Amino acid sequence: MTMNIRVVAFDCDGVMFDTKEVNREYYDQILRHFDKPEMTPDQLELAHMHMVEKVLSILFTDPDEFEAAMRYRLQMPYLPLLAKMKMEPELKPLLQSLRPGYKTAIATNRTNTIQEVLRVFDLKSDFDLVVSALDVPRAKPYPDILIRIVDHFDVAPHEIIYIGDSELDEAAAKGAGVPFVAYQNPALDARFHITSLKEVEQILK
Repeated sequence: MTMNIRVVAFDCDGVMFDTKEVNREYYDQILRHFDKPEMTPDQLELAHMHMVEKVLSILFTDPDEFEAAMRYRLQMPYLPLLAKMKMEPELKPLLQSLRPGYKTAIATNRTNTIQEVLRVFDLKSDFDLVVSALDVPRAKPYPDILIRIVDHFDVAPHEIIYIGDSELDEAAAKGAGVPFVAYQNPALDARFHITSLKEVEQILK
């Protein structure tokens, strides 16, 4: 198939930002508040991919504790944690190089924190569309987020590339029929594998 890409979509955590330490601190803070042990490495991997409700349901199996944890996390200040986020150094140059020839989008399982992230890192004007888990009936691995992007820009699925780093991203792209670009994860089944965001420019050529 000839590539005729019109939209470049990005996952947030693990692609635009290195956020594992932020996720660790975020959930460990909630766990400490309820006198629970801190996350295991396996739980941290889950936290890196899934939306907050799913992660908390794993960390708090008791329904009452889960509801309490959900209430507590809504009152937690997120701004102090942003200092631990590391933006990928090639992200901003890539976004600038994509204009005006391509539309840009974010497809993330983040919920109420994504807009604050974009504001703090001065990225709001770099994206034409942001779709979070709050905007669709089902989060990744379901394809709903990417289907929303396809519909919004009125393009065919093969006219989008989606850059992700997890099995959830891979599954969402497959479900939506969108060519998948695997970022720093050679184990994923993808149309392209890259180790730097700068390589996206070569894909588009």
